Amino acid sequence: MYKNYNFKGIINSMGLVFGDIGTSPIYTLTVIFLLTKPTEASVVGVLSLIIWTLILLVTVEYAWLAMSLGKRGEGGTIVLKEILTPLLKSGRIASLITILAYIGTSFLIGDGVITPAISILSAVEGIRIISGFENTGQGILVLIASIIAICLFSLQEKGSEKIAWAFGPIMFLWFAAMASSGIASIFYTPTVLKAVNPYYAVRFLLDNGIAGFFVLSEVILCATGGEALYADMGHMGREPILKAWRLVFFALVLNYLGQGAFLIRNPGSKNILFEMINQQSHLIFIPFLILSIMATIIASQAMISGVFSIVYQGITTRIMPMLKIDYTSGEFKSQIYISAVNWMLLISVLLMILEFQESSKLAAAYGLAVTGTMSITGMMMTSIFYHKKQVLKAIISLFITFIDITFLLSNTYKIPHGGYWSIVIAAVVFSLLVIYTSGQKRLYELMESMKIDNFLEKYNRIYATENKISGTALFFSRDLDKIPKYISHVMFKNNIIYENNIFVSIVKSESPFGVESSLTKELTRGLSIFEINVGYMEIIDLAQILKDKGIYEKTIFYGIDDIFTSNIVWKVFSVIKKVSPSFVQFYKLPPEELHGVMTRLEM
Repeated sequence: MYKNYNFKGIINSMGLVFGDIGTSPIYTLTVIFLLTKPTEASVVGVLSLIIWTLILLVTVEYAWLAMSLGKRGEGGTIVLKEILTPLLKSGRIASLITILAYIGTSFLIGDGVITPAISILSAVEGIRIISGFENTGQGILVLIASIIAICLFSLQEKGSEKIAWAFGPIMFLWFAAMASSGIASIFYTPTVLKAVNPYYAVRFLLDNGIAGFFVLSEVILCATGGEALYADMGHMGREPILKAWRLVFFALVLNYLGQGAFLIRNPGSKNILFEMINQQSHLIFIPFLILSIMATIIASQAMISGVFSIVYQGITTRIMPMLKIDYTSGEFKSQIYISAVNWMLLISVLLMILEFQESSKLAAAYGLAVTGTMSITGMMMTSIFYHKKQVLKAIISLFITFIDITFLLSNTYKIPHGGYWSIVIAAVVFSLLVIYTSGQKRLYELMESMKIDNFLEKYNRIYATENKISGTALFFSRDLDKIPKYISHVMFKNNIIYENNIFVSIVKSESPFGVESSLTKELTRGLSIFEINVGYMEIIDLAQILKDKGIYEKTIFYGIDDIFTSNIVWKVFSVIKKVSPSFVQFYKLPPEELHGVMTRLEM
């Protein structure tokens, strides 16, 4: 985290945090004016809606309210859940909050599919503005967008560290170009400046009735990526993000006003941003188009990295199955690569590009996930402020939540026009979360664990009578009051006893970061407990932690569950367990020391 909130911190924030919201002007106004005629009154009304959406849903909801809530500087849906749960007295409400957190996580992953598809495709469509390329077929544009997506996802395993240094300066250049092009256009039609007055937003909604309400479903596109301010707070620090947002906000507003001014002068425009730039200067159009493609790649990269982080949080808080994780940076522990997630995202992104073909049609699927996430964030924040007796913030948060839900309801219009994809993607993720967590709970109930007192009685008897193997053996156990069946199987059925036996327990703490470990005194002769308390976002090197504490194991035993079931839900759970790497693979322990002990269970 940056302690000196200098220019470098602000520039880096632009590269990591603001790619998604920063590339929204490429398509937002173009899509909105497919729904409504570009008269001067409607253009000013829509611009006013955009400006006040950015103020209320990004500046107030995320930059002020959400970013005032954090744990050790971390933000995100899971952090809100961790803050709120201890404040609740009712177990039922806590369960509801957990479900809301699952839904929010599912929507964010849904965003991770649609963002690269719409961003890259909308930028590539700018090729048609180049003289001589006006008649480029949509199939060619789809092919180019698909190749860019394949290249982007193929580079993920190399890590973004080597090119990340360029993200900030490129995005700074992008926002500078956005602001300057906007100012140049406003100069010719300054009447758009009155859109700053919220009166015109309200008047547009009142004049257009139900049609105006559904226009909100496209207006929200201007705020997509706003949630990144809070979610990425732990990566960059609160102050650099807030200072960068001030600059980004004014660049976005100036550009939207400039596009609106251009549209008033050219009501027949079909690709507003690119046509505005091309009209201002033919010479700068191709460099601007290249810059826009680079900006959309950076936006996509930020979203992909964000999905990796969300999945990692899910794994460490045990709401998602363990997946193979590679660490792509020797310097930044937060830079990770999850192969299974990467290729599933690529397949999904390509499916979106091929299914919708055009960015304007993709926009019909975009918005549900964003407004769903914002509504859940608003509800959880309101509850936190209420329980903390921060009355003013609770009232403002409730008002913002009402606006979030209004936007969410307006997006229901999109469901039959492709919006169902957001629901399908989120529903698949949500179903897997529920099946996995329910299956793990059921599995734990079925385990014939042995109480620690009974275990020690048996252990002492066999330790005193049986021949012991020299060296140290490690056993993994989550709950040290109940000993897993596989440990009893190894020691009491197979009579495998080492001179030194250590139970390793890894406990996830409520804080995002921090690692504490302690080797307790012997429970009894030859048996010790090694406890590791780990922040739920912490990426640990378990083998190194063991070495640092002077533990040099000869063998590592761990349990393998063999599930037998005829229930369709548990069959899905069984498949998830089989395709997921085991606990020890997740922590990258030396394979030559590992011994898996299978326990068959009927569910």
